[in-house]
Amino acid sequence: MTENQKQKIRLTYPCNWIYKIIGTDEKEMNSAVGEIIRDRRYRISVSRSSAKAKYIALNVELTVESEAHRLVLYEEFKAHPAIKVIL
Repeated sequence: MTENQKQKIRLTYPCNWIYKIIGTDEKEMNSAVGEIIRDRRYRISVSRSSAKAKYIALNVELTVESEAHRLVLYEEFKAHPAIKVIL
């Protein structure tokens, strides 16, 4: 690992952040995002789907208030059964 790869990204909060979530059912994934983000404003867009449309990737864009907030959302997405992978 190079020195540049070891450096932590420095963000100024609040900031716009995009999570990429991957799952098999777009409707369930949209519902999961609503449950996790609740009353905050966000935007969802389709990123892409697999060749046979078994998997779909969505971009979830929102403002995160702090690193702790960003990580909590990451963990909540990761734990939801409708979301198979989060990047």
